[in-house]
Amino acid sequence: MKRLTARRFAVAMGCCLLLLVLAVAISPGVGTYRLGLVEAWRSYFAGDRESDLYVIAFVLRMPGTVKALVAGATLAMCGAVFQTLFRNPLATPYTLGIASGGSLGALIAISAGWRVTVLGLSSVSFSAFAGSAAVLGVVVLLARSSRRLSGNALLLAGVTIGFFCSAMMMFVTHLASVHDTFRIVRWMMGSLETVGQVEVRALLVILVPVWIVLFLQAPNLNQFELGDEVSATRGVNPAVLQGLCLGLASLAVAAVVSICGPVGFVGLIVPHGVRLVFGPDNRIVLPGSALIGATFLIVCDWLTELLPAWYGQLVSREMAASTIPIGVMTALLGAPLFLWILRSRLK
Repeated sequence: MKRLTARRFAVAMGCCLLLLVLAVAISPGVGTYRLGLVEAWRSYFAGDRESDLYVIAFVLRMPGTVKALVAGATLAMCGAVFQTLFRNPLATPYTLGIASGGSLGALIAISAGWRVTVLGLSSVSFSAFAGSAAVLGVVVLLARSSRRLSGNALLLAGVTIGFFCSAMMMFVTHLASVHDTFRIVRWMMGSLETVGQVEVRALLVILVPVWIVLFLQAPNLNQFELGDEVSATRGVNPAVLQGLCLGLASLAVAAVVSICGPVGFVGLIVPHGVRLVFGPDNRIVLPGSALIGATFLIVCDWLTELLPAWYGQLVSREMAASTIPIGVMTALLGAPLFLWILRSRLK
């Protein structure tokens, strides 16, 4: 592993941050409505908050971009943490069955007709968060040994609970009405649709401290990758580090699932891409994954609107009002990207 210098860190973070800033700056001008980038920002600096251009660019489009930024950064950083802690390149933020638990909680809220909103979060979001937290608690209890958490036991417990939750989701869907079944299917595909930024702000109270703590643990995660015995001789307690990072990362993923639904591939491919470009040092991989993950999900959000419109133009059909669910788009982009990254690493 190359020695991390201030210049190397600055160059890596500068490149990642530049991509994110460009994505955020372009977002107000991207969509099915013919509003250009220049017109969007001109409406912002003009100060007319009642104009149609401002409403489209910064009231309707920008909250989705902010949501994509927060979700993408969280999922990618947590994916890098999980891959390190499990020493498994295929680990994802959903490895422990967190997405399945959150989805089950959301499905129960939808089928039960709960319609309560607290602090900008709906009953579906609260139920999804509670389901993810419950699954995490069950997995940890099942996998706990006398001294520390076993990585293999955690994986097996997570997969088992995930299958159980999937079966329960099918059961709940079977009992739901046609209307609720449609809502359930749509929620399972993931969504960045939002009105305002209340729900994102509410979850930032949880997410920002988690981001900070995980980043501060990056040097210890480097030692953890060398093995339990070596890391222990260098002043790192593997059991404490594993418990702390798994708990915080799982909490952050549960928060994202509660407002976006299950959005796959971000936490799998982004850390691999960052490692391929900048190396395996977690002091770069964690913040780099957060920045690139946010950029990746913002770009996916653009394509959810643009692809149907482009297809409609190709076949001479009006499809401007149609959008692709974000979970579908991340899979469409993520699968070929992961295969390309895999091929590059095998060369």
